[in-house]
Amino acid sequence: MDLGIRGRKAIICASSRGLGRGSALALAEAGCELVVNGRDAKTLAATAAEIRERFGVKVTEVAGDVSDPKIQAELLTACPSPDILVNNNGGPPRREFGELTRQNILDGVIQNMITPIELTKAVIGGMAERGFGRIVNITSLSVYVPIPGLDVSSGARAGLTSFLAGVGRTVASRNVTINNLLPGKLDTDRLWGGVPKGADKDEHRARLVAEIPAKRLGTAEEFGQVCAFLCSIHAGYLTGQNIPVDGGLYTSAF
Repeated sequence: MDLGIRGRKAIICASSRGLGRGSALALAEAGCELVVNGRDAKTLAATAAEIRERFGVKVTEVAGDVSDPKIQAELLTACPSPDILVNNNGGPPRREFGELTRQNILDGVIQNMITPIELTKAVIGGMAERGFGRIVNITSLSVYVPIPGLDVSSGARAGLTSFLAGVGRTVASRNVTINNLLPGKLDTDRLWGGVPKGADKDEHRARLVAEIPAKRLGTAEEFGQVCAFLCSIHAGYLTGQNIPVDGGLYTSAF
């Protein structure tokens, strides 16, 4: 399917690895010009080089933490008039509720709620004026299904979801959409970072897979294709939605 976004300009946050990288690859395949971002400059450069070689699109690298206002400014300097914004950021590390400090909570809210709101605020007006915009927030299935130890991440991402739900309705008539992708158990570094110390990785994988109706882990590449569709011309009538990408793990008929 032609997504109709060839030549569109996209900012993809935290896109040197994992789900952000999968989204960048899919958008490059669709013909978009990219601004990619990641904290590790070497990893980011390798991802950017691969995208250029495989798809022949323009790729600009902005290394650094997307929660840093200076890095946000660099992203917007590299792409002043983006058509597409994919908000993504690493989540806070697992911590038991009783171990959380005020700073831990504030850091998580900045990472997973305030940062995407700031970037959305910076680009949404221009998108509305030009009559095209696609904003996709990569959140988490934990917005729906609580995961002990990830309370800060779950709360911040749920806050982002509610915050932008109303904002999205104000620009829908201008062909600007805001949707959320909720990854379940996908085969990324983030997932394997939660493996208990000393646990056998194969046994842990088997336990995870047993819970998933699809009986496998998802991949960053197929996740990216869903993201690219939400950014396409075909998704203009879809806004304010939370879409689990989880192999059926979240059990709900509605």
